[in-house]
Amino acid sequence: MFFIETAQELQLELEKIKKWEHEQKDLWFWEKLGRIPFKILDKVTPTFIQNKMLQVIDELGRYVQSGGKYLIDEKAVVQRVFKSSATSYSLTEVASLPLEQLDEAATHYQQARRRFATLQGATTGIGGLFTLGLDIPMLVGLSLKTLQEIALCYGYDPNDPAERLFIIRCLQFASSDIVGKTAILNELTATDQERNREALSQIQGWREVVITYRDQFGWKKLFQLVPVAGILFGAFVNQSMIQDVAEAGRMLYRKRRILERLQTI
Repeated sequence: MFFIETAQELQLELEKIKKWEHEQKDLWFWEKLGRIPFKILDKVTPTFIQNKMLQVIDELGRYVQSGGKYLIDEKAVVQRVFKSSATSYSLTEVASLPLEQLDEAATHYQQARRRFATLQGATTGIGGLFTLGLDIPMLVGLSLKTLQEIALCYGYDPNDPAERLFIIRCLQFASSDIVGKTAILNELTATDQERNREALSQIQGWREVVITYRDQFGWKKLFQLVPVAGILFGAFVNQSMIQDVAEAGRMLYRKRRILERLQTI
């Protein structure tokens, strides 16, 4: 162990995260309205787009079970944390680095994936309704990869099935309402053993993510249905979504790392 923060410094950082958590419990007014349009949209959505949503559910299920096609190579991420490609580093070594260094790497991936999401949203917004069927599964895949990169930045292994459940919880948190966010925060304060048992027995988390994703898009995605104009709205919505997902992952993983360090002091 060679991290350098004192217990007092870690407590101050923990208070910042608690303040952020409190702010997440205020649901934006427009997000409430966002639940309504999809009741109408479901009636006019072509079958092939509905099939895409089912495909997303299946893919997220495979991710929870085995990682599916979304698992990433940890070597490049870990080297980015150390700012060196000279040798291979372990996640144990990552976990022992100064918190500031871990934060810097996580912020790098947050910003990089946000830029990519902006381009992706603009591209899929060109075709309006017909490219929306491609946009949703691509955005879910990008969200999962972003959260895995952030997990690695803080020294956690997304190859671990239990860690993939935590990632799903981060994904779900980003698109939940006040009640959902509160429940997830309460669950994530449990011990790892309790968290894993509850996640497996209580909720089919990956199915909930798809539902909350759909609801969270709401009125925003309706604007993307307009060809050409959807470029602007697609770019904005996707950028916003990845920003929220990455921020949730960064803050929740940061909290875990701080709490684990406090236990060793």
